[in-house]
Amino acid sequence: MNTIAVIGAGTMGNGIAHVFAQSGFQVKLVDISQASLDKGMGTISKNLDRMVSKEIIGETDKENTLSNISVYTNLKDGIQTTDLVVEAATENLEIKLQIFKDLDEICDANTILATNTSSISITQIAAVTKRPEKVIGMHFMNPVPIMKLVEIIRGYSTSDEITQTIMELSKQLGKTPTEVNDYPGFVANRILMPMINEAIETLFNQVAGVQEIDTVMKLGMAHPMGPLQLADFIGLDVCLSILNVMYDGFKNPKYAPCPLLVNMVMAGKLGVKSDEGFYDYSESRKAEKVAAQFN
Repeated sequence: MNTIAVIGAGTMGNGIAHVFAQSGFQVKLVDISQASLDKGMGTISKNLDRMVSKEIIGETDKENTLSNISVYTNLKDGIQTTDLVVEAATENLEIKLQIFKDLDEICDANTILATNTSSISITQIAAVTKRPEKVIGMHFMNPVPIMKLVEIIRGYSTSDEITQTIMELSKQLGKTPTEVNDYPGFVANRILMPMINEAIETLFNQVAGVQEIDTVMKLGMAHPMGPLQLADFIGLDVCLSILNVMYDGFKNPKYAPCPLLVNMVMAGKLGVKSDEGFYDYSESRKAEKVAAQFN
């Protein structure tokens, strides 16, 4: 396996492209937006610079990693002659189903099709293709270059051979693959999202404020980041989408999204990506923090 296509140059897509390219694979990064591709490549370059400054890699490693990535705005050009395609588009069922229909038509019959979905059924995605045995979930964690876990999700028809191939491939990336079965939310988000939702409910019920809730979880439970801050980094829209998938899948009220989360998403307060969520990430706020250091 030499050539990997990654669909989507956003936070997860550029991170996935980064780790494959750094591991010596030829990577085709595909996005319909040239601006998104430029931004994604800029992020990869900055992350590599950070690794160079920390002496994790050398300057030559950075140059080799960047040279291993080529970018495309045309799907057909980007996915032809690839051994594996990893889809990392937005967490939207209809979008993913259309992408996989297109991938199935364009890609060679031997190409493995993987999705980075954090909650959507692998079996449902595979069903729109003529190769369900070659469709698998490859759920990386954010930030991809740092986090070691990859959830490997088998669909109903995913073959043992493909599962083993992707498990071994993940190890080549320096990751720790963990095989799970295809149920809404898989393992990571089935446990994580109800906790985040309960933290939002706690805020909604005025039990405590944002910083107080996060402080309790960081200092009391040894979490590196509080659940509300983590939700901001994941994206509140993504959290809402995952909770809706689990609520629809299990028909259990414990997965029902908190009204506060629903309202924040409708208001466009999505977390880091929109500069405001439970915390303020705007440039003016950053400037205030810098000024406070000198006062």
